[in-house]
Amino acid sequence: MAYEQLKLENQLCFPVYAASRLITREYQPYLEKLGITYPQYLVFMILWETDNVPVTEIAGKLILNTNTITPLLKRMEQMGFIERRRSQEDERRVMVGLTEKGQALQAEAASIPQAMVEQLRKSNLNVEDLLKLKESLNAVIRFLSTEKTPD
Repeated sequence: MAYEQLKLENQLCFPVYAASRLITREYQPYLEKLGITYPQYLVFMILWETDNVPVTEIAGKLILNTNTITPLLKRMEQMGFIERRRSQEDERRVMVGLTEKGQALQAEAASIPQAMVEQLRKSNLNVEDLLKLKESLNAVIRFLSTEKTPD
C-alpha cells in the first residue's frame, strides 16, 4: 500500500470505535430487561445523579447536540420515565426530571456497572488497566471537545 497511514490497523480511531460498539453490545441484555436503550441509560445516569436538569446540560455531558437529544427525551417521556417542562426562571430552558417510574428504575439498574466490570475482567485486563484506559480516553475526550483555534 502506498499510504501506510491509511491502513485500518494503523488507526487510533478504529479500535476506539470498535471497542465502543462492542461494549455497548455487552450492555444490551441488561438494558433490554429494563426496556431501555444505551443512550437512554446514559440520560438516566445523569438524572439519577442530579434530577431536574436543563436539556442543554444533558446534551453537554453526553457531547450531543440538543436536536439529537430531544427525540430521545421525547421517547423517554412517552415511556413515562421523565417529564420535560419549561424552567420557571427562564422559560427558554427546558428542564428534565425523573418521574417515580424513572426513579424506581435506578434500583434495577444498580447492578449493571458491576456486571460490566465482571465481563471485562474475563479478559486479560485487570481493574488497574481498565482505570488507566478510562483516564486516557477521558483525556482524549477533554482535548477533542475543547474549542480549537486554526493554526
